Amino acid sequence: MQAPDIQSLTHQVLTGAFLISFLFGVIAQRTHFCTMGALSDVVTMGDWTRMRQWGLAAGVAMLGFAALAASGTIDPAKTLYAAGRLPWLSAIVGGGLFGFGMVLASGCGSKTLVRIGAGNLKSLVVFIVMGIAAFATLKGVTAVLRVATVDTVAINLVAPGDVSAMAAGVLGVSAASARLLVAIALGGALVIWALAGRAFARGDNLLAGVGIGALVVAAWWVSGKLGYVAENPDTLQEAFLGTNSGRMEALSFVAPAAYTLDWIMFFSDKSKVLTVGIVSVFGVVAGSAAWSIGSGSFRWEGFGGREDLSNHLLGGVLMGVGGVTAMGCSIGQGLSGVSTLSATSFIAVGALLAGGVAAFRYQMWRLG
Repeated sequence: MQAPDIQSLTHQVLTGAFLISFLFGVIAQRTHFCTMGALSDVVTMGDWTRMRQWGLAAGVAMLGFAALAASGTIDPAKTLYAAGRLPWLSAIVGGGLFGFGMVLASGCGSKTLVRIGAGNLKSLVVFIVMGIAAFATLKGVTAVLRVATVDTVAINLVAPGDVSAMAAGVLGVSAASARLLVAIALGGALVIWALAGRAFARGDNLLAGVGIGALVVAAWWVSGKLGYVAENPDTLQEAFLGTNSGRMEALSFVAPAAYTLDWIMFFSDKSKVLTVGIVSVFGVVAGSAAWSIGSGSFRWEGFGGREDLSNHLLGGVLMGVGGVTAMGCSIGQGLSGVSTLSATSFIAVGALLAGGVAAFRYQMWRLG
């Protein structure tokens, strides 16, 4: 059997990841897809339209991931989110910090990149601060604190920690069958709930929900199918090319912010190479910029004062620390992780939303 051309395959994976994230940036900028914005609309105006966009995206991602797994295209046990332990405290603390931070920073990690592409200099500062805080929580001072505290609290599981594995015993079916049934039930319910919204079924709403969800599925295919090598001729081990974790990855934007800064700062170091996460960061910015410039909506925007700067700096720190602690952001856990039915992802998303609501209540209290 002919050995795979690792360099060529890696280039294909990175190109695919860039194109997917470029489209993500285009869609998010055009439709105003944003987790923080969706939560803000619900809390401040009682408008669920953008939350239904998010729900539709999550439902489509669940169904698409389940289809890839059921067809044997990818192995769900080899994703970044599949683990034999449930770090519930890390998910709660990290998710809560990230949710609070995204409100202070005027958007989550993905929205920060979208806003950079549209000319927002505040978001550029947030990105740099978030990346530094994320790197510190991966390998630095806050990493030591994280590992010594919240990461020590977890539930050890017999099966991979996703809700379908837990449901398999209850339903009396195989893990694969349970995964498909649970994905159809949860994903289908989210799709039905989103489409049932009054006047929801309009062009931009459908583009946001179906488009973003489909891009998450495409990212899983690129990483888990195109980038999978059963035996890397250099290591003689299986590999997922172009990933930082060495496992199958999809869209996520907090740890990749750290890796992007690291790649830029140590560019001449040949050990620092482009990865799926890094090119995804550049892709979202490029896609948003392309749409903003083409539509005439590109505008330079800076800080409005000291308090505005302080909020965004603190928000960036909280997102960096929280996103790494929770193993993902509103996209990394909220769409990519949830699509795998990871129990940790569901916990992190709940904490993220609670943290966001708490931040809105705090802001209202400050204004009142």
